[in-house]
Parts: sequence; C-alpha cells; structure tokens
Amino acid sequence: MANNTQTIIRNGLWQNNQALVALLGLCPLLAVSNTVINSLGLGIATTLTLVLSNGLVSSLRRYILPEIRLPLFVLMIAGIVTIIELLMNAWFYELYKTLGIFIPLIVTNCAIIGRAEVFASKNRILPSLIDGLAMGLGFSFALLLLGAFREVLGAGTLFSQADLLFGEAASHWQINVFDDYSGMLLALLPPGAFIALGLLVAAKNAISSKL
Repeated sequence: MANNTQTIIRNGLWQNNQALVALLGLCPLLAVSNTVINSLGLGIATTLTLVLSNGLVSSLRRYILPEIRLPLFVLMIAGIVTIIELLMNAWFYELYKTLGIFIPLIVTNCAIIGRAEVFASKNRILPSLIDGLAMGLGFSFALLLLGAFREVLGAGTLFSQADLLFGEAASHWQINVFDDYSGMLLALLPPGAFIALGLLVAAKNAISSKL
C-alpha cells in the first residue's frame, strides 16, 4: 500500500502532471495565471474538485452503469463545482469576480473527467482521494510557477492583491521584486502565457531527462 501511494503521489506531482505532461486544463491555466493569487485561487478550487469528485465516483462506482458513466461523472463534477462556486461567491467575492467564468469551466476540465474515468471508477476510495489530491497539487504547482513567472516579468511584483484570498491582513504582502519597473506587457497577455508554459514544460522535460 505504501509503495502504491508513493507511485500515485509521484505521478500526480511530477511524472503525469496534468498541466506539464498531459497538457490538460490549459484554458484556465493560461487565462488566469497572470498573478500568484489568481493562480492559487483557481488551484485550490481545482484541487477540491478533483478530491471530491474522485471520492464520490469511487464510492458509487459499483452502482454506475457503464453506458451512462460519463454523463453521470459530468453531473457529479458539476454539482461539486457549483458548491465551490457558491462558497467562493460568499466568502471570496472579489477573487470570484476576478476568476469569473473560469470557475464554472472547471466542470469541463479534461483532467478532472479523465481522473474520474481512468482512476476513480476503478479504485477504492482512499487511493482515489490520494490521486485527486496529488493531481490537484501538481496542477496547482504548475499554476503557481506560471503565475509567479508572469507576475514578476509583467509587473515586477509577487503576491499582489493577496487580500482577495487572505483578507485585509494580507493587504501588505505584496513584494516589489524590481524597483521602478515599467513592466513587460507581453508576459501578462495570452501569448506570454503560451511562451511561459512552453518554458516550464521544457524545464520539466530537461529535469526529468537528468533524473
């Protein structure tokens, strides 16, 4: 069991990272990752969805007919995402407005549906929960790296608008990496997101080759 758990975690965080290896869920990944806080908010929402959907699919897998499994998976994921969306609307309204349509679009994230189909529907609850958590953390890690890279190059800051996620106490968390920095607009635009993701994928492949 310990070796199996380690394999699941290693696959989620590195070997089968949904953003850097499988290249799934790129729409929100590229659209939202212009700051660390936006990336962290979407990463938390995606991780919660992965964990809860994997657990729910695994617990009901014996009662789901193969012919209707995919529509049921989408229905379960949609219900979970709706709950998360309502909670964000209630408790993190400004961040919710910033992320906008990309919260409900989690429902169509191929990474979540893929894990439900490939793993959760074939395994017990505990391994499925671990798989969802590992995949979510791997996706969030890629989001954070992308967000940090783009925010530093685009605005010369880190953790700007941290109060959107952590409240008024975090309003002074912003770090000015460069003084008197005019910014690089390309890093904040969609082409900059594609370039940054390409660099991350190349770095990940280079590290994997050395390992």
